[in-house]
Amino acid sequence: MDRSSLPGGVRGDPAQLIHRALDFKTQGAQCYKDKKYREAIGKYHRALLELKGLPGEQDRAGDGQEPRLTEEQRRAAESVEVDCYNSLAACLLQAELVNYERVKEYCLKVLKKEGENFKALYRSGVAFYHLGDYDKALFYLKEAKSRQPTGTITL
Repeated sequence: MDRSSLPGGVRGDPAQLIHRALDFKTQGAQCYKDKKYREAIGKYHRALLELKGLPGEQDRAGDGQEPRLTEEQRRAAESVEVDCYNSLAACLLQAELVNYERVKEYCLKVLKKEGENFKALYRSGVAFYHLGDYDKALFYLKEAKSRQPTGTITL
């Protein structure tokens, strides 16, 4: 869909965009639980596309044209974004032929926003290992081990 066809101009209402992104993320999580990884990847990508319609830092000119994000909306959007990238990495790791470069890319996006995210640290370590960068793999795996939550965790 062409973004210019959205109601309200180029982007649309931030609350609606965040709500749709959350819906796609939830659908992706269900697909993942059902082991429908390709379908889950599509849902997570759709969620991220919805978030791309939100006003960003460059839209803070104050001209009143674009609705600005409230702090609550900004946090919600960031949470959905982090969860989607983390979940995309998990889906990719389930593939028969894993694209470790993409896993690394998604995990590093998560770590940029949440530097201590255990799952992203661990998956980054796995990706770097398979990409042959053993120093970085060791670094990320050690970081993950130092932040490992107590109890059992699904990676």
